Amino acid sequence: MPRQILTSVALLVPDYDSAIAFFCDVLGFTLTADIDQGTKRWVTVEPSGGGVSLVLARAVGARQIAAIGDQAGGRVWLFLQTDNFDRDFTKMRAAGLVFEEIPRDEPYGKVAVWRDPWGNRWDLIEPNLV
Repeated sequence: MPRQILTSVALLVPDYDSAIAFFCDVLGFTLTADIDQGTKRWVTVEPSGGGVSLVLARAVGARQIAAIGDQAGGRVWLFLQTDNFDRDFTKMRAAGLVFEEIPRDEPYGKVAVWRDPWGNRWDLIEPNLV
């Protein structure tokens, strides 16, 4: 039987370097690739605990530029799992990230919605141990 794995998700950003700085300096992601391809770069970042990487895709043209921060039509579409919600929530707020709500407890864990610098909506989640 074939085996498939989702390894990456593309995220439209206005600029490679500011996106790298945000993900690596603010969130603590690791820069896993930055390859010059002439007119564009292949840039990937990965959370410190591993998982799916983000391909930072510099938006080109009016359609892609208009989609920055709204790739999911206003829904939360990126989910950052943590082993310590309070630590990361405090660090992220101190870095100026905007949380749309106070943290809440759900059956699946502690969660709060936040926005990255471009307006994408994320969940910060510490799952309940089962």
